[in-house]
Amino acid sequence: MPLGVASATPTATRHLSSVALWREGRTFLFDCGENTQMRMLQAGMKRSKVEYIFISHLDGDHIFGLLGLLSTFQLQRRDKKLTIVGPTRIQDFVDTNLELAGLELGFDLEYSLIEEGFEHKVVVDEEEFFVDARPLEHTSFCVGYRFQERNKPGKVDAQKASELGINNDGQFKELKAGKDVKLSNGTVINSEDIVGEPQTGESFAYVTDTIFCENAVRLAENATILYHEATFSHSLKEKAKETGHSSAQDAAIVAKTANAERLVLCHFSARYTNQFVLLKEAKAIFPESWLAYELRQIMTKPKQEKGILKPTIDLVDLNSKPEAPEPKKRIPSKSRPGSKKRFTKRTNSRYYKSNEGGKPRQEKVRKDSPHKPKKPLPITPRTPFDDFDRF
Repeated sequence: MPLGVASATPTATRHLSSVALWREGRTFLFDCGENTQMRMLQAGMKRSKVEYIFISHLDGDHIFGLLGLLSTFQLQRRDKKLTIVGPTRIQDFVDTNLELAGLELGFDLEYSLIEEGFEHKVVVDEEEFFVDARPLEHTSFCVGYRFQERNKPGKVDAQKASELGINNDGQFKELKAGKDVKLSNGTVINSEDIVGEPQTGESFAYVTDTIFCENAVRLAENATILYHEATFSHSLKEKAKETGHSSAQDAAIVAKTANAERLVLCHFSARYTNQFVLLKEAKAIFPESWLAYELRQIMTKPKQEKGILKPTIDLVDLNSKPEAPEPKKRIPSKSRPGSKKRFTKRTNSRYYKSNEGGKPRQEKVRKDSPHKPKKPLPITPRTPFDDFDRF
């Protein structure tokens, strides 16, 4: 669930970096930009379900929502452990600000810290999944993450097992675990004869902020979803390199090289009021490219996952043009009793003439007349081709 897709500064339609991964009732947060907790509410996600927060780096647009979220956890009397994963200095940032605010948390706050200069680290290791971390190439120390489900055992052919004499739950569990079962008559039932091929676990790769690099490809290898920054278009590749960011083309090359199933573009510069410029660039290289829309969930199994998370606000694309209202029907002046002099505008003219008989009287409309308002300028009159220093 994308919660914020803006780069560096928020806009009227985009919030700062954060994305939530939902898995079987558990929530994993990647980065925590300003206003993250409000976007979670609007997305229909329970903040109390957050168990891990993964911080990529310490730029303000990726961490300034963290203290507010921790404060809300305290006000809600949270008692469940929370783990923050990230660069070493994230602990100093959190502890210092909690002390300045005089806030004592009533729940356990644990850290899994990553030292600068590392090559690879498993930062979370649970029975059903694990999370890898690798360094990226940004202007400051930055970490990318990969959430990987472990492979699941194949399905047991219950009918075949019954025919061979398997009749209790314990035997079924052993077969599913890959163990052979010996029956009371001495017959050995091989697990591979009953259990199908293992199901490959799904994966989510989170890559931001970085230039194109080898570790981005490693994190994205065969990923179900690659969530990759696309701060600039390829026309600003020098700007991207200077600021330590990727273009949409870079993201697509990573996805294609890594054989990812789906690429989701995020972290858009404010200069792109129409992010479809970036999508078009990525699709030319990697057709399965999507745009991250805030509060619009990305499902890996739509039939099973549809309706699990329901946004609490209406999702409106503010970039789309509203439908023009139907024009009001006007009653002709002659049909209205007691009507007086009426004026109609002459085609291609700035003069008005009377409808009444006699010599038409002409009145020139002043250029500064309040009755002829100028067309309002767009809120953000920027294009991808503007040549100025803006993120």
